[in-house]
Amino acid sequence: MPTATLSKEEREALITTLKDRFEKNRHRHEGVEWTDLHARLARNSRALLSLSQMERTGGEPDVIGKDSVTGEYMFFDCSAESPEGRRSICYDPKGQEKREKEGVPVAGNVLGMAAAMGIEPLNEEQYRDLQKLGNFDTKSQSWLKTPAEITKLGGAIFGDRRFGRVFIYHNTAPCFYRARGFRGSLKV
Repeated sequence: MPTATLSKEEREALITTLKDRFEKNRHRHEGVEWTDLHARLARNSRALLSLSQMERTGGEPDVIGKDSVTGEYMFFDCSAESPEGRRSICYDPKGQEKREKEGVPVAGNVLGMAAAMGIEPLNEEQYRDLQKLGNFDTKSQSWLKTPAEITKLGGAIFGDRRFGRVFIYHNTAPCFYRARGFRGSLKV
């Protein structure tokens, strides 16, 4: 989890950015009121720090709904393409370690970066839900939280949108590509 803090100016700038995005993309969160969300954000400095890191790495986080059971708001990275500040990464630490032993520099790994930011990578279901809100990853790809039975075998999954459809693929965890990053989620 992130441990730094945001200055008052950084908090205000982030809140302004989130509010502007919220207003411009109301179709993503019908029935959600900004005043309720703002009050929740104002009380949660840890969430604001995570959202700041999502924003800083190009994720353009936005609310995509509210959990009817817990009352938590759900943020997803809603940038048109996989966040640029989280690309050229392997899926997990083992994959990164393997590449580095081969002398190939890697920018990091999905699981480590997500944990450091205090977010979760989108899973396959969440990714499909995101794609119902718009056309995402038409030129890029996003690693997805991979089920344990796949990672035990050294694999990982990722998705994109091509030809008007959402595709979910597989690769080995050490693979990394310039156009493949990951999208995160955060409950607030």
